[in-house]
Amino acid sequence: MPAPAALRPAEAAPRVGDYTVIDVRTPSEYASGHLPGAHNIPLDQLASAVPALQEVAARHELLVVCASGARSGQGCAALAEHGITATTLTGGTHAWAEQGHELEHPDDARASWPMERQVRFTAGALVLLGLLLALLVHPAFQLMSAFVAGGLVFSALTDTCGMAAVLAKLPHNRTRPSDLRATLDALPTR
Repeated sequence: MPAPAALRPAEAAPRVGDYTVIDVRTPSEYASGHLPGAHNIPLDQLASAVPALQEVAARHELLVVCASGARSGQGCAALAEHGITATTLTGGTHAWAEQGHELEHPDDARASWPMERQVRFTAGALVLLGLLLALLVHPAFQLMSAFVAGGLVFSALTDTCGMAAVLAKLPHNRTRPSDLRATLDALPTR
């Protein structure tokens, strides 16, 4: 299957209002800042939204976004399987914000670190703790550092992140759950 069409943030910014923007990140990631007018349909709920998105795509161009472009590419591929053409934002919301474009923040969003920063902090803290415990308690604690390093390598190779999945379940990362029905009702029908 061919790669989905992609736009760089500089190309998308002047036309962002012409698109129906679908943000496939988790609700907490979405709450940390999203493209103007974006609708949050997490990647794991995208299949349930296909009928509504088919209707929207018949009238509007779809721009699918995530944090870096990986999940939005997966979302575009999943939509293409249902005959829906969508474009992905290269570099995702990270690239969008780095290039100085505005992000919207919901009024009820909790101030928290972005998931990528939480993963870096947690991985670093676990490696450091493992090394300290290996020096002070028992050398076997080096295995904790090796486990974290192996997880980071696996994460890079597979473009997945188990640590982010675990951290997303912590109370400070939980925002209101995604209300798919309300999101679908808010999609443009004309």
